[in-house]
Order: sequence, then structure tokens, then C-alpha cells
Amino acid sequence: MVIQRWQSVLLLVAAVAMATFSFLSLGQIQLSDYTLNFTTLGFCIEGETTNGAASGYYMHTWSFFIVSLMCAIIPLIDIFLFKNLRLQKTLCLIGILFILAAVSIGCGYGYCTFDGISVSWSSLIIAPVIAVIALVMAYSRINADQKMLRSVDRIR
Repeated sequence: MVIQRWQSVLLLVAAVAMATFSFLSLGQIQLSDYTLNFTTLGFCIEGETTNGAASGYYMHTWSFFIVSLMCAIIPLIDIFLFKNLRLQKTLCLIGILFILAAVSIGCGYGYCTFDGISVSWSSLIIAPVIAVIALVMAYSRINADQKMLRSVDRIR
């Protein structure tokens, strides 16, 4: 007997929040010459190219992209581990650690890559907070289901 209700929805919310964090723009960095669009893939020069102006990616951040993508994949895998509650709880905790790592890497790239800049973050920056809250709530619900299953097994 396995009970899997709201934790699947919460894990899906965490996965979607981190997938949007991984693929959409996190903010803009204003340099003296041009503006850079900051995503998990790197810093992309904004605007149309004119007369030999720079275009494309200014710098790639593959490590940030891989960690943030893992933050989206772990909750998706976690949804299908409903038969092994102990492993599901462990993956919830690992997902939270990966999200904290992604946030720290993002802050490091955003603030420490360039000197004398102004960073304007997008509202998408709260996606990791939403994902952590969803994962903590899913962990508590998985724990409650595990306790309920233990009590039912004791009665048998």
C-alpha cells in the first residue's frame, strides 16, 4: 500500500520552477559598453549587431546550467520513486542541496564576474525559493505517509 497524493504535485511544482529558472533570463548586467543578458547558459550580449558590434555569448557558464538543470531533473525522478519512500525522502534533501548550490553559483556569477557593474535581477530569481518550499512540504508529506504506513503495518 503506497499513498502518493500531494507530494507528487509539490515535486512537480519544484521541477517546473527550476526548469523555468534554468531556461529563462535571470537578469541583466549593465557594462560600460553594452548590456549583458544573464541566463544559466551564460552572459549574452543584448541588442542587434551593427557595423562590427559584438554579438552572441560573452561568456558561457556551463557549470551553472548543469547544476540548475539537475535541480529540475531530481524532483522529476523523485515523483516516480513512490514505492521507495526512504529513497524519495533522500532525493528531496539532495534536491534542496542542489538548489542551494545553484543559488550560490548564480550569485557568484552575478556579482563577482565583473567589477563596477549594476545587476538588475528579474522576478524569476524567486523560483529557487518556491522550489525549496515545495520540496520541504513534499518531504514532510512523504514523512507523514511513511508514518501512516508504519502504523497500518503494525495493526496487521
